[in-house]
Amino acid sequence: MKWYLVASLLTILTSSQGILTTLSQTNGKYKYDYATIPFLAEVFKLIVSSVFLWRERKKSPPPKMTTDWKSVRLFPIPSVIYLIHNNVQFATLMYVDTSTYQIMGNLKIVTTGILFRLFLKKKLSNLQWMAIVLLAVGTTTSQVKGCGEASCDSLFSAPIQGYMLGILSACLSALAGVYTEFLMKKNNDSLYWQNIQLYTFGSIFNMARLVVDDFRGGFEKGPWWQRLFNGYSITTWLVVLNLGSTGLLVSWLMKYADNIVKVYSTSMAMLLTMVLSVFLFSFKPTLQLFLGIIVCMMSLHMYFAPPHMLVDIPPAINSDPESLVNVPVDRKTDS
Repeated sequence: MKWYLVASLLTILTSSQGILTTLSQTNGKYKYDYATIPFLAEVFKLIVSSVFLWRERKKSPPPKMTTDWKSVRLFPIPSVIYLIHNNVQFATLMYVDTSTYQIMGNLKIVTTGILFRLFLKKKLSNLQWMAIVLLAVGTTTSQVKGCGEASCDSLFSAPIQGYMLGILSACLSALAGVYTEFLMKKNNDSLYWQNIQLYTFGSIFNMARLVVDDFRGGFEKGPWWQRLFNGYSITTWLVVLNLGSTGLLVSWLMKYADNIVKVYSTSMAMLLTMVLSVFLFSFKPTLQLFLGIIVCMMSLHMYFAPPHMLVDIPPAINSDPESLVNVPVDRKTDS
């Protein structure tokens, strides 16, 4: 499967994830414990990867599987980064409103490009850097509400702590993605074996979060395993399936493509979600949305198109042999 097909599927699944999550709400509230969704998604990804690895091992030659502890111990690090990132997100929302938070979230597009260049040593052309900045500008433009609204006045009125935490959140998100790509490409191990290591630690950390939530709540609702499926519906299971499938596609992109492809996929998914919300949730389209979509499409073309499609290079001039003038040259010979 080509990486651009995976990116297209990722865009569709990511856009439908927000829609399914919204549909699973009742009067703006969840009937289920939302913390169980990531845990079940990690378990789903772990089971699927185990099945594929089992099938892959039946083939000849068997897939490469590095079991050295020096290699395995690197895989909990992305889970730790994401754990810190989630706490920073909640801390950021204490200082800024949701509109400002969404706009600052677009910084991860630029920070991903920077860390992609620094840590993975991937050189980007000037046009590609301009495309990344344009993508951030396009997604931000689509999220900015019309002038005169109350939310416009609050965009730059938050305390400095909120902006610093927002920048830290963008850096942590980019660091987790770049580090995961480093893990997936550092050797020729089977993709499914690498996924098993990632999702095993992911399941452990998400389960630890459920345990911590129980202690914070004083076990008023009972232990987490007794209420794991409370309030679940068909839509909720679709959210779990969607989230798990999205994670599997992201791991495929990390192995065979790169973080920039993932950034473009998720950004396009956000724009697709806004467009679908016009038809599903009576969302009123704005001029900023259309302008943002146009800018993002231009950015997509700038980054992935071959250079000769972006710059008009004049054709080489072929000299006409008949127009050439023979110039006699006197040769002097030494006597």
